[in-house]
Amino acid sequence: MGFAVSATAVKPFLLIRANHSTALDLSSDRTGGSVSRSKKNFVFVVNPRGANGCTGREWKKLLPYLRTRLGEQCNIYESITSGPLHGVDITREAIKEGVDAVVAVGGDGTLHEVINGFFWEGQPVAALGQGLKPSTTLGVSDVLIPLGTASDFARTFSWRNDPNEAIERIQRGLKSKLDVGIITGQTGEHHFFINVADIHLSAKAGYYASKYKGFGNFCYVLGALRAFIGHESRNLKVKIDDGQWEVFHNVTAICIGNGKYFGGGMKITPTADPSSGKLEVVILQDFKWYDFVFKLHKLYNGSHISEKNVCLKR
Repeated sequence: MGFAVSATAVKPFLLIRANHSTALDLSSDRTGGSVSRSKKNFVFVVNPRGANGCTGREWKKLLPYLRTRLGEQCNIYESITSGPLHGVDITREAIKEGVDAVVAVGGDGTLHEVINGFFWEGQPVAALGQGLKPSTTLGVSDVLIPLGTASDFARTFSWRNDPNEAIERIQRGLKSKLDVGIITGQTGEHHFFINVADIHLSAKAGYYASKYKGFGNFCYVLGALRAFIGHESRNLKVKIDDGQWEVFHNVTAICIGNGKYFGGGMKITPTADPSSGKLEVVILQDFKWYDFVFKLHKLYNGSHISEKNVCLKR
């Protein structure tokens, strides 16, 4: 199992507490439930606004092929999200109905909502009438259909951004177990992540990148450069697992990786493994905008960890 990461800002410090995370079991036998059992029931959660509207257009083209390839194996239910966090609600309702799989169609934002829909108040959601035993497969590593701007989580598995190949993986029924990171906020609320959680500048970069989606993957570079405006690095006090408190000076960003990539292909936590039971922590110190520009190629190939102002923790 992976680590749960609890990040609480205590000016001028930051607390990272690492415990064991929840691993999603993608291999449970399924019986009972309130939906038809003559075929498997798959719910596809589609964000039509993903990738600047490209996801919705490509999904319409893909759906007939999907029905042709999988129609004999499963009932296909299409659920279109109408706004932020709608994917969370769709997923929870689908699991309560006892569907066999919920498949994220889109990018990492859609996947993030589906992941969080598998939990309620910090606990896995279970199908009605099945007690506390979760029974729904998460459509993520082997069944994520990548139609988003970046689809960074899929890169960890070296999958091409090809939805037809994703459908082939669904048809073959490939399954595995994956770790899920848990972030506990100041008031005790839980949030879940499956790829990379980031703090400080990189979190702001993600916000600004959303305003430049028309530029494709380059939107993350533009977002990072915009985030540097007015940004101040801070001294942070960090504790990981049962280790000692450590003070890191002039921290620009902290990235906690379950997967390897974020930001449109930046290999930020290059040796992370989402089924290893461990998270990887990368701390960038005293990074200026020109460091980002001149070392951008190292962020993309993962060699930035050799820089003197980059610290890697596991």
